[in-house]
Amino acid sequence: MNLLLVVAAALVDADGRVLLSQRPKGKALEGLWEFPGGKIDRNERPEDALVRELREELGIVVKVPCLAPLTFASYAYDDFHLLMPLFVCRKWEGMVQPLDGQALKWVRPKDIRAYPMPPADEPLIPHLEDLLG
Repeated sequence: MNLLLVVAAALVDADGRVLLSQRPKGKALEGLWEFPGGKIDRNERPEDALVRELREELGIVVKVPCLAPLTFASYAYDDFHLLMPLFVCRKWEGMVQPLDGQALKWVRPKDIRAYPMPPADEPLIPHLEDLLG
């Protein structure tokens, strides 16, 4: 089984809300909500991949020291195994914009479960609830 390495961010705004991104039409798991991020390229550090993905998807600039590792997900889909570290980020430059055709929503941690998510993302929710209340 192939191992797919991806990285995700829990962007937290000044009000303690977390940004969720809806997977656009035409992509696998379309319509589900997830934490922004993406694939780690070969020979790329997870932090560098996340900085790149957040710039490409959301138009924001994140500095590596602003990424705090929180937890990770390890999930076996039918045709690959996904390994996904989750970082918390409270500081970035620029305004969050949907540059990839995705819908965005700022959500209180206690309300995240109301948004259908890919199975790999669901185990991350309790860690955010514990951290952010």
